[in-house]
Amino acid sequence: MSTNPLTSEPVEDFVSRLEAMTEDELFVIMNDLEKASEAAKGGAAEEILARIALAESEIERRYPGRLLAPYRDWKQRQPLL
Repeated sequence: MSTNPLTSEPVEDFVSRLEAMTEDELFVIMNDLEKASEAAKGGAAEEILARIALAESEIERRYPGRLLAPYRDWKQRQPLL
């Protein structure tokens, strides 16, 4: 099992956490996953990409028809990212 805290928990628990997160928490997780995917190699990269897809699905569920626009808008408002 991965030592990355973003990928070490079971998928079911990760999905449950995503559903319960605030908008900012969800967007921070998405940003962290994107950064982790850039640094990951091999199987770890696949696991991170799968979790990015889950986070994308949660964003799209909350903002129907807007795809990832709310996340991109949030990223632009973050001066330290």
